[in-house]
Amino acid sequence: MGRHIIKAVLDNPETDLAAALERPDHPALGHDAGVLAGASAAGVVVSSDLERAVTACEVLIDFSVPQVVIPAARAASAASVNLVVGTTGLDTAARQALELAGQEVVVVASPNMSVGVNVVLDVLARVARMLGPEYDFEVFELHHRGKVDAPSGTALRMAETVARERGLDAGLCSRHGRSGALGPRPRDEIGVHAARGGDVVGDHTAIFAGGGERIEIIHRAHSRETFALGAVRAALWTRGRPPGVYGMNDVLAGDWSDGTD
Repeated sequence: MGRHIIKAVLDNPETDLAAALERPDHPALGHDAGVLAGASAAGVVVSSDLERAVTACEVLIDFSVPQVVIPAARAASAASVNLVVGTTGLDTAARQALELAGQEVVVVASPNMSVGVNVVLDVLARVARMLGPEYDFEVFELHHRGKVDAPSGTALRMAETVARERGLDAGLCSRHGRSGALGPRPRDEIGVHAARGGDVVGDHTAIFAGGGERIEIIHRAHSRETFALGAVRAALWTRGRPPGVYGMNDVLAGDWSDGTD
């Protein structure tokens, strides 16, 4: 993802690459970020110095691991730098760190920065309202073998979206896989199923199943480029915004090019 984000920043005429960060033991340290991304030299060397990097930035984009989100949020807040977070699997402490940062700077946090996925989430909410609780709802997701969290943040967000429209708590009504003699499916249950294999970037299928018919809404990511482009779009959107914690739905709802809604 880092390479895709670097290339997306370099390719966009409205953005400049100010810094590139990796963990302290990463082999990319000391190398030109543009060359690593498969582009021409960018004149920016990959570093592990977070505090120094944020002083050169207007926006920090983080696609790392949950443990890094807390120091990234603190560093961005201290330097008055806006923050875009696409890291998934965040725990309570990481979410609280983003909330605290949002008191000082603009934070855009989303488990999926793809524009298409966020359009799907909006569609799911409307479909859930129109169909009502008579239609059973299930989510299936497939990702590459290297993904460390399951279910995906996007699958969880899909479940949360439909649960909210039905007045349910997704944490209480979701069932992650099924096995054994469980009895009939409860009406308020939401199934969330994860599969891992190969190099699949990300497939998500949302199913509304009713009497005599089934509606499937599918999103397939063909390349990680889609997440990088969404992250850069979110970074540009933060300009001129008041501090707070936002999602990609906010980015897509407003005119991100001039800072107006």
